[in-house]
Amino acid sequence: METAATEPKGSPEAEGQEESRQRSVGGAGLPVDHEKAAPEEPDFGPAPEGGTRAWLVAGGSACIFFCTLGFANSFGTFQAYYITHQLQAESASKISWIGSLESFLQFFAGMVGGPLFDHFGAKVIRPAAIAYVFAMMMLSLCKTYWQIMLVQGVLMGIVMGLLQLPAFAAVSQYFEKNRAGALGLVMSGSSIGGIVMPIILSKMLNASSLGFGWSVRVIGFVIMPFMIFACIGIKARLPRRETQFWILSAFKDIRFVLLIIALFFLFFGMFTPFFYLPSYAVSQGMDPTLAGYLLAILNAASTFGRIIPGVLADKYGRINAFALGGAMTGIVIFCMNSATTNAGLIVYSVFIGFASGTIISGAGAAFSLCPKDVRNVGTYMGMGLALSGLGGLIGPPVNGAIVNSYDGGYFEVSMFSGALCLFGGLIALLAKLATPQGILGNT
Repeated sequence: METAATEPKGSPEAEGQEESRQRSVGGAGLPVDHEKAAPEEPDFGPAPEGGTRAWLVAGGSACIFFCTLGFANSFGTFQAYYITHQLQAESASKISWIGSLESFLQFFAGMVGGPLFDHFGAKVIRPAAIAYVFAMMMLSLCKTYWQIMLVQGVLMGIVMGLLQLPAFAAVSQYFEKNRAGALGLVMSGSSIGGIVMPIILSKMLNASSLGFGWSVRVIGFVIMPFMIFACIGIKARLPRRETQFWILSAFKDIRFVLLIIALFFLFFGMFTPFFYLPSYAVSQGMDPTLAGYLLAILNAASTFGRIIPGVLADKYGRINAFALGGAMTGIVIFCMNSATTNAGLIVYSVFIGFASGTIISGAGAAFSLCPKDVRNVGTYMGMGLALSGLGGLIGPPVNGAIVNSYDGGYFEVSMFSGALCLFGGLIALLAKLATPQGILGNT
């Protein structure tokens, strides 16, 4: 049998043939610039959308949000306590800077936490978990404004960001079609934490002899097993990303930029009930202990607000659900001053909890639509939440200044914050214009 003769490798004839082959594609004679050719999106296979490993990751991520955002959502209980105890010489606006800085830093630190996960995987969670428990124990020793500011506002806020964004990114690697629903389930951990922690704190701070120090230490011991489970359960599915730390080209995507602007205004206004509903309720004659439970009721309702819209978002559009949640939150905040009785305040807590529950989980799902490579989800979420988190930094102190300026001006606060949230929802809706489906599509 005869075989075709081949030129020896390295001969002039072979080099000429190779050069000719590289100059054409499929015989079309089209020149190819290999350095400038756009890289193809890597294919790592479909996300499992379930299974033992995926649900362990989701469970561990829910534990992180239970311990971090659930605790942050309890700041209204601390606000009411600080005003009447160790920080009674300080204004409500000044005290609210502690919680607003914590809220801002947990999103701003995600600018580092998200890319760290994309580069190094779940191992970044373990030192952050240890640091968070340490910070909780340090808070129990704080007595002055600046001590509390540095520990609860700065240290805990930064560590929260190093935990939350990796948790978000890890879940996104295991779910694609059902990502919004999965993120909603994960975020429900923060709602459950927001139920349990205000009740425990309100009871221990206002109706026991434990005092501030041991009340906070009890919370520290409660979160330890959850953090251990998270460190064991969360693992990355995809190989780490080797490219630059931040992806600045993301800001060329008008959809990504509009989502950041929308979330900025939503953060500016949505934290008003979390910070001021207990003190507003006390001003209407509610018992301080019962007023502390309002945050638990609010967070209980937000559990359903995170899960139900998240499931619907996978079917009817993630940006649709995000925009609708923002508009609903603004409308409900407009009505805060209409709740003047104990029953009315409890019902109001349910409505604002359900409406606001869609925002953070909805934002994460919306941001996950922007990157083409799923390994970049953590970085996109981190950058987006970091910039929009500026709204959470300045919103509560501005609202506190309004309360002080108008001598208990909760009406002015509700009008201002409601308008900002409604505007943020409209901006989110405009982000759909930058999608192929357009403003009427299921995006």
